[in-house]
Amino acid sequence: MKYVVLIIDGAAGLPIPEKGNRTCLELARTPNLDAMAQQGMAGLARTVPQGMEASSACACMSVIGYDPAIYYKGRASIEARSLGVSIGKGEVVFRCNLVTVIDGKMRDYSAGHIPTPEAAAIIKSLNTELGGKDIIFYPGVSYRHILKIKGHQETLEAVCTPPHDIPGRPVKDFLPKGPGSGLLIDLMTRSETVLKRHKINEKRLSRQEMPVTTIWLFWGSGEVPGMPPFAKVYGLKASLTSGVDLLRGLAKMAGMEVLNIKGVTDGPDNDNAAQTNGALEALKKNDLAIIHIEAPDEAGHEGLIDEKIRAIENIDAQVVGCLRQYSGNLRVLIMPDHPTPIAVRTHTPDPVPFLIWGKGVKPNGAARFTEAEAKSTGVFIQQGYKIMGKLVEE
Repeated sequence: MKYVVLIIDGAAGLPIPEKGNRTCLELARTPNLDAMAQQGMAGLARTVPQGMEASSACACMSVIGYDPAIYYKGRASIEARSLGVSIGKGEVVFRCNLVTVIDGKMRDYSAGHIPTPEAAAIIKSLNTELGGKDIIFYPGVSYRHILKIKGHQETLEAVCTPPHDIPGRPVKDFLPKGPGSGLLIDLMTRSETVLKRHKINEKRLSRQEMPVTTIWLFWGSGEVPGMPPFAKVYGLKASLTSGVDLLRGLAKMAGMEVLNIKGVTDGPDNDNAAQTNGALEALKKNDLAIIHIEAPDEAGHEGLIDEKIRAIENIDAQVVGCLRQYSGNLRVLIMPDHPTPIAVRTHTPDPVPFLIWGKGVKPNGAARFTEAEAKSTGVFIQQGYKIMGKLVEE
C-alpha cells in the first residue's frame, strides 16, 4: 500500500453572500474531488486545537500526524529549520515579512508577492545596514524571511500581529506591544529608510508594482522543538513537497525526505502536474508522499474569489485527476489545513472537510467535497492529528 496526503492550503471557507451563500469549494467545478467523495469517507476534522492560533503551523502539524498541543513551540523556528538556520542558547528568531504600507495602512502583506531574487537582494541590504553579530537577516521565499536576534530573549514576550490579519487597517494599532517590543519596532522603523532608497523598489515602481516599504516582524520563537520521526511513529518512510519553508521545516523535524521539484512555488504559477508527478515518483522508494499546495490560501488572503476558485479547480484537474489514475494500491487523504474565508482574508480555527479515498475505504454518503457535505456525514475528528492514523490503519 502507498499513501498520498494532499493539503489544499486554505481551501475551506465561509458562504459568500454575493455568490448565493456558497463557499469557494461549492462554487468550484471539482469532478475528481466529487467522484472521490462519493467513493470514499468524508467528514470534518479540527486541525487547530481550541485556544491555539489558527496558523498553518498548527494546522499542518495536525494534518501530518503530530499533536500541536505537544509539539508546537513557534512558527519562526520551524521555518528557520527549513532554511538551515541554527538557533542556539540566548537566540530567538522572528518571521520577517516584506510588506507594503501606504498612508499608514497595510496595503499588502506580501509586497505584491515579490519574486524571491528581488526579495533576496533586499534582505542582503537590510543585513548590511541593520544587521551585525547580534542581528542577522536570512533570505527565504518571496516575501517570507527570517530574522535572528541574539541576547534579547525578552523580545519573545512582545505581542505581535501577522500582517495578513490586518489588510487595509492602520498599522499603528498593530505594532509589537509589551515587553521586548522596543527592539522590534526600532528595526521595523529603521528598515523604512533602507527600503525607501533601494534600487529594487525603484524598478518595482517603474513597473507599477508594489514597493517594499517596511519589514514586519511576528511569530517569534526560540529553539526548534523536537518531534519523533514519522517513520518511528507510523512505521512509514515519508516525503514532502511544498513551495513554502514552513512545510519543509516540518518535514525536516519529522525526519521526512524533502523533495526539490522544479516548478514548485507558493503561488498560482505552481506547476501542479510536475509537483504531483514528482511526489508519485518518490513513492517508488517511500511509502507516503505529502503534497502541499499554497495557492488557494494566498488567494483567500487577498480576498480574490475567482482566483481561489480557479486554484481549487486547477488542483482538482491537475493533481486529484492524476491521483485517481494511479495504477497501484493507493490510499489518499485530501483536506485543507484550515479555512481562509474570503470575508475575513485570514485563517480561522473552524473544522475543515477531509476525504479519505482508496483501497479498503468504504463510502459514507458524501456527494461532493465541500464543507456542508462533509458535515452531513456526521463524521467529526475532534483531535485532527489522529487523522493520519485513520489513513494508514489497515
